[in-house]
Amino acid sequence: MLAFLKKLIPTRVFNFFQPIYHHKLALLAALWYGFPSRSLTVIGITGTDGKTTTVHLLHEMFAAAGYSVGSLSSLRFKINNQEEKNLLKMTMPGKFRLQKFLADCKRAGCRFAVIEVTSQGIAQRRHRFIHFSGAVLTNITPEHIESHGGFEQYRQAKIKLFRVLPKDGIAVLNREDASADMFAGATHARVAWYSKSVLDVGGTQHQVGIRAVTATDISLTIDEVDMETTFGGDFNVMNILAAAATVIAFRVPLAAIAKALGTFPGMPGRLEYVAKIPFSVVVDYANTPAAYETLYKTLGENLVCVLGAPGGGRDRWKRPEIGRIAAQYCKEVVFTSDDPDDEDPNQIADELKSAIPNDSTRNVKVIIDRREAIHAALADARPLDTVVITGMGAQPWFISKGHKIPWDDREVAREELASARYSTRSQETRTML
Repeated sequence: MLAFLKKLIPTRVFNFFQPIYHHKLALLAALWYGFPSRSLTVIGITGTDGKTTTVHLLHEMFAAAGYSVGSLSSLRFKINNQEEKNLLKMTMPGKFRLQKFLADCKRAGCRFAVIEVTSQGIAQRRHRFIHFSGAVLTNITPEHIESHGGFEQYRQAKIKLFRVLPKDGIAVLNREDASADMFAGATHARVAWYSKSVLDVGGTQHQVGIRAVTATDISLTIDEVDMETTFGGDFNVMNILAAAATVIAFRVPLAAIAKALGTFPGMPGRLEYVAKIPFSVVVDYANTPAAYETLYKTLGENLVCVLGAPGGGRDRWKRPEIGRIAAQYCKEVVFTSDDPDDEDPNQIADELKSAIPNDSTRNVKVIIDRREAIHAALADARPLDTVVITGMGAQPWFISKGHKIPWDDREVAREELASARYSTRSQETRTML
């Protein structure tokens, strides 16, 4: 509807009335569903990276403590144990769908509702008329620069979530993020802090000990309570600590946190191992320069990397930087399509390559067909290599020229690995390993 009106109305007029339109629609949605958030403890999770994982961790931690809980992320809608995929191609749904989800949580008797909150959702006032009791900041790095008009505007959009918190609310902030003090200064709520050394919640300091972190597991302590996971990555340490600080603020015991972490299955399409024989194959949702660098550092050497960048004019500034990082950390790079939308995927690939030094391009390929790109990377991989397929994660659609094509990087990789063309190598490399 909004896109249709935008075509009919002059840009200056549209831009003037757009905030009013979004505000009134948010109010109408809340009225339609009876302001359901007033009966819930709603916690919003925002930041550049880690939002989805933190939402899922919070759901499991509250559930482990015996609470009825609903959560909404870019991957799924979940109320207690009932789950459905988020097929909207929107991390934060529209105003009516969001209020309906909260109404469903209320109807199911939920005490808590945890929702992923995006900067674009805030800019369109999807968060208005939701009574937030808590907000969590994962981190802030440059993202959505074009749509917001600059990094500062992007950061200010995130800050708006913390401004609407009540005085008795909880703002959970990342002590290791350079922007955290700005968020602390903008909120009226009580502030809780988390870092790799301490969780400072309600004036009580809970000591953190990071014992071991690998790509597949994490071992840590909080106040000497042992906690083990079967999912890994240094970036997930911070997601775990963000979730832990949040639930501690809402009086969840450490034993429940440990229980949730011990049974947490990991995240679909987030540092997910699709295979480990004849070589490792990992699918990840990385789509910012910082996320790519952290991922590649976590996985170590001998990386064969498949990646692209989304089209639709989104964040063109980061394409050269992502390409440069891939060339720096990967022994072989295959650039391919990643939701090109209405853009030419060859042009996107050229932009990805543009910052790579000439002497580093010898191990760079461009294969626009994403399945063929995955096939080529698997064909080139050797024992002890890791094929890293990034950008789409568990996303169920591939967007090209307005068409939504069913897709799943994980399934495509499994299909290619299972095909006859890999069966011979698989038998050979099994004996070598």
